[in-house]
Amino acid sequence: MSPVKRLKKSTKITAKAGKVIARTASGAAPSLVYFNRELSGLAFNRRVLDQATSAANPLLERVKFLAILSSNLDEFFEIRVAGLMQQVDAQTTEPSLDGLSARDQLRKIHSGVNALVKDQYRCWQEQLAPALEQEGIVFKSAAQLTDSERAWAQKFFTAHVQPVLTPLAIDQLHPFPQIGNKTLNVLVSLDNPETPDQEALIAILPVPNILPRIVHLEPAQPGPHRHIFLSEIIKLFAVELFPGYRVNSAHAFRVTRNSDLYIDEEEVENLLKRIEDELRNLRRGAAVRLEIEAGVDETLFDVLCGHLNLPREYVFRLDGPLNLLRLTSLYDIIDRPDLKYVPFAPVELPQLADPARIFERIREKDILLQHPYESFTPVVDFVEQAAIDPEVFAIKQTLYRTSGDSPIVRALIEASRNGKQVTALVELKARFDEANNIKWAKELEEAGVHVVYGLVGHKTHCKCSLVVRREGDGLRRYAHLGTGNYNPKTARLYTDFSLLTCRENLTVEVAELFNALTGFGRSPVFKQLLVAPFNLHSRLQELIAAEAANAAAGKPARIIAKMNKLVDKVTIDNLYAASQAGVKTDLLVRGTCCLVPGIKGLSDNIRIRNIVGRFLEHSRVYYFETAGQPLLYCGSADWMTRNFFRRVEALYPVEDPDLRRRLIDDVFPAELRDNVDACELRPDGSYVPPPRAEGEAPFSAQKYFMAAAEQRADAQIEVATP
Repeated sequence: MSPVKRLKKSTKITAKAGKVIARTASGAAPSLVYFNRELSGLAFNRRVLDQATSAANPLLERVKFLAILSSNLDEFFEIRVAGLMQQVDAQTTEPSLDGLSARDQLRKIHSGVNALVKDQYRCWQEQLAPALEQEGIVFKSAAQLTDSERAWAQKFFTAHVQPVLTPLAIDQLHPFPQIGNKTLNVLVSLDNPETPDQEALIAILPVPNILPRIVHLEPAQPGPHRHIFLSEIIKLFAVELFPGYRVNSAHAFRVTRNSDLYIDEEEVENLLKRIEDELRNLRRGAAVRLEIEAGVDETLFDVLCGHLNLPREYVFRLDGPLNLLRLTSLYDIIDRPDLKYVPFAPVELPQLADPARIFERIREKDILLQHPYESFTPVVDFVEQAAIDPEVFAIKQTLYRTSGDSPIVRALIEASRNGKQVTALVELKARFDEANNIKWAKELEEAGVHVVYGLVGHKTHCKCSLVVRREGDGLRRYAHLGTGNYNPKTARLYTDFSLLTCRENLTVEVAELFNALTGFGRSPVFKQLLVAPFNLHSRLQELIAAEAANAAAGKPARIIAKMNKLVDKVTIDNLYAASQAGVKTDLLVRGTCCLVPGIKGLSDNIRIRNIVGRFLEHSRVYYFETAGQPLLYCGSADWMTRNFFRRVEALYPVEDPDLRRRLIDDVFPAELRDNVDACELRPDGSYVPPPRAEGEAPFSAQKYFMAAAEQRADAQIEVATP
């Protein structure tokens, strides 16, 4: 990070139309500084690697973190790097937020990723693999196999692998094959013994995804669990696929391709069919990365890069097995609870034990669930009960990501078959879930559900469910509003909040939101909800401006904001201005963050930390002091330009006094106190553990929330017990 320019100490703040403007005493706009978005994303992934290297984590959990890093880097290249490469090809001159050109960003990314990947493989080779071996979990290379293991591997190859492999020659009669995105392939160099003077031949072995990437050697034999990567077996016995030839070398490789969808919705009559076509085309996206085992012959390497049309700066030679994401399966294969986190089951609250009384419970009091500490089951119950309740007339539901066997979708289908009016807003462009959502959209439509795809040009990312129920002589609306997806599986892994409410001031606006999405609503008015692309961005700027004005007037002023990413330039600038006005600001930003904290005269009142631990921090929660009358919002939106203007997002206020106290007095303080899983972002872009006072005990917010959820459940049991 280049040296930052500092502001003059004397500044003044003005607020106009919801935008805060910071100026020096002379009236000139100050020089602001920003972190690069892509490099900040890599810094977050460095934090993930830290979890893999930390001996404080159980061994198999460390292996899982190493695998998660591989998955994150895949998406980083498929989307972020691919976009920058397109900018270079298009000769785009617009710089990034921190002033770098696309080409300069790619240079820095290559350097950062290269160092990260080297450390990732060093972690595997020097830490995790030896530690696993000490626990009786051994990974072997082909050269390390005993005679017995080699014989078993050959039988496995002959029976399960060879029949599904198709060798593809590369010569004048055989064009270079289409290499699928993120698929395993083996590059083979061959010689014909009868023509030793001729140039070596080249072939490629694409490996079908149906084959397991980690093979358990001689599973019937007692002793240590011995494993080998499938690529090692294929390289060892590749000669059997080329009878009469001699194999000189064999190296596994993998190509990552541009995987973003390019669709102009206004020009597409059938969005579902077009996305299906685009998904098929993703296999043919431009190559953006080549991963290949170290030691490959330079001639073969040049041939491969030439056919892929990929410069060498996008090539990574790996000292170890390709695609460490495959290590995820090891977690399920190995039954060693002592090498995993102590099991934790989300707490089932006694208050919500009877699904048939879910609407009664919501009428009594708003319910705020903190996942995964508290079970996601009541959210499923909410939709399932609505599906079978004869008093329910209509259900409206957004679906961004959900599980493959979604009980929510099944409930919507059942509700439609029960004669209720059911509307589902399915986001077809939910990245990497497009195929799954297309499947659900078709099944819902076949069951009579009204399936719509939201606003043209905007992803529907808000998490809303609305139930209309007859009660007495009228109708009452019930709503679920969340920060996370309607996915019971990820709800056990991601931290999120769910609000169940029947407050009329909220549910009437949820109904307005659905009407805007399903019908025509150019400018709906929301007073309680903050909804993108309508009022979310402007209202947030007004709230930040109000804190700045209050601080300047000597009134209580404070901002606490928890999110996944902070990228929007206007919001960052206004946070800088609020800091200059004296607003104490704590930002909990899990991933990418472009705001630079702790710069004297600019952001010295802003502290940024993130938590990377057992659960993925995913909730978005926002607090504004407003001169002693705090406003609290939860919802789906990060502070990114795309969330403000290119997505449909919803933040909802938390109004119940008990729930507000829980967030203000318990949740925020615990996360700001964490000194185990948290790190603080420094002005140079590094993350460092928060300082501990002498004698200060370790404190993990996630462990605290696990215990707190159990205490809440116990307290409900005590209240219910006569």
